[in-house]
Amino acid sequence: MKTSRLFSRDTLQNTKKENLTFRERIAALSNLPLFLKMVWRTSPAMTLGNMLLRIARSATPLAMLYVGKLIIDNVVLLSKTPQHQNLTLLWELVALEFGLAIVSDLLNRLITLIDSLLGDLFSKHTSIRILEHAATLDLDQFEDSAFYDKLERARQQTVGRTILLSQVMSQVQDMITIIFLAAGLVVFNPWLILLLFIAILPSFLGESHFNDRSYALTRMQTPEKRELDYLRFLGASDETAKELKIFDLSGFVIERFSMLSDRFYAANKKLSIQRSAWGTAFALLGTAGYYGAYIMIILDTVSGKATIGELTFLAASFRQLRSLLEVILNRFTAVSQGAIYLRDFFEFFDIQPRITTALKPLPFPRPIQSGFTFEDVGFQYLNSERWANRHLNFTLMPGEKLALVGENGAGKTTLVKLLARLYDPTEGRILLDGVDLKAYDLADLRMNMGIIFQDYIRYQMSFSQNIAVGNIKEKENKALIASSAHQSMADLLAAKLPDQYEQMLGKRFAQGVELSGGEWQKIALARAYMKDAQLLILDEPTAALDARAEYEVFERFSELTKGKSAVLISHRFSTVRMADRILVLEKGELAEIGSHEELLLKKGKYADLFNLQAMGYR
Repeated sequence: MKTSRLFSRDTLQNTKKENLTFRERIAALSNLPLFLKMVWRTSPAMTLGNMLLRIARSATPLAMLYVGKLIIDNVVLLSKTPQHQNLTLLWELVALEFGLAIVSDLLNRLITLIDSLLGDLFSKHTSIRILEHAATLDLDQFEDSAFYDKLERARQQTVGRTILLSQVMSQVQDMITIIFLAAGLVVFNPWLILLLFIAILPSFLGESHFNDRSYALTRMQTPEKRELDYLRFLGASDETAKELKIFDLSGFVIERFSMLSDRFYAANKKLSIQRSAWGTAFALLGTAGYYGAYIMIILDTVSGKATIGELTFLAASFRQLRSLLEVILNRFTAVSQGAIYLRDFFEFFDIQPRITTALKPLPFPRPIQSGFTFEDVGFQYLNSERWANRHLNFTLMPGEKLALVGENGAGKTTLVKLLARLYDPTEGRILLDGVDLKAYDLADLRMNMGIIFQDYIRYQMSFSQNIAVGNIKEKENKALIASSAHQSMADLLAAKLPDQYEQMLGKRFAQGVELSGGEWQKIALARAYMKDAQLLILDEPTAALDARAEYEVFERFSELTKGKSAVLISHRFSTVRMADRILVLEKGELAEIGSHEELLLKKGKYADLFNLQAMGYR
């Protein structure tokens, strides 16, 4: 009950904050020109063709109604003079109406076809733009929940933007049709236009109000909807199935999913009921307005001011105008709502990376001369008061093997991310050969670094593709892939698989084979050898390997990295002691640095950690 009350209060506060005025909806339409420019760039030919077809289609209702009027008047005339009947004109008018009906249907089908094709192309175009822009953004931006909400809203609108495209086009078409029909009404009775607007205005204002509330509710629910999607994944995934079963977590996940779903249902139900009740009342007003106009037309016909044909023409024109105006005004709310969502879409593209290549970047030095130097480097994560790293001062020499040691959360992985410029220091600077790392070409810098993190991805792709991701430009270089596999000893695994290097890995797709943790780790290690990198960074690279396999991997690693710099993160001191120097981190700061023997003699933090681990083997 307490949670429910809190949600209701938060919902109310957020809804008030997100409610939009009519002026704001009008202002949101300023997003449409850029949107339409994106549509035009997707396919100029299809966009132009769509517009021309819609203009032609917008003229057919008035033409058909007027031909229908002529037919009825002609029939009435012929019925009064049966002895002098000439049916030629009548059949010509019927044939004309028949032709207009065929043309109208053909235009509708062509418009629907082009809408569908253009919508699919536009959805693909915008989705690719989202992926391309996301690829330019910084790692710490992906670690920010506010950024994720914007990214999620941008993703969700892929289908919404396709619908908006059709809505905007239909809006223009219906407005042209209204101009034609209104011109016909004005000629016969201008007062009908005024009555028409009075009849539909309440309905428009009501729909506008409830669309605003719907937008506010949807925007407010974005973070929790992401949680709902995560719970769906958690409850039905091969990656989580074993832990859900062993810890009996299914009930917990289902309960949490049900609770969130009930919240959404309750909020949406309340809004839907209110919308339906008011919509019914406004529809009654609209119907009353229509029949008021119908009575006026009938009276004019009875008094002889209008013919039977004009009666049917005016009644049908008014009915179509009323229907079209309701659609336009209601669609205006939907279009303005879509334009507001476009604000979310464009806001995502307004997010710019802070880590960028300098205007005149330097090429990565080959070979490295004096190494990487940390000068009082500190890093603080966004929205965090704690420093992940602070006051780091050391140099990674050319060709040196440096091991990072420290307890979990000591800042080891953050340090190597700074080295690879996945993050920029919050304070201090990192130099490469005496020049700030920011001065070098970013792509060249990362091409010269081979990095494997402990949370590497197990791609549901082929064996060779899983290795090629280490240097995707060489995905067709079978010799390089085989060489990289040999260096990490993954080639022995490939030889055992039915399709060898073309074997699909993982169970997500047909014929896929699941591997053990140690086997996956050898594949991940092979990625580091796909580049001719001058610096190799391995973050817990052998955590899933047994002692013998670990020893063999590092023996080979030492041979393969001769003349190259390397940074190793490991909790196994049998691995660490193979490094030239060991850097000990404590609470993000440099506690000690030196060789294995030097640090043991100091009897400091490293010696304590080493002796604690050694005790486990005695």
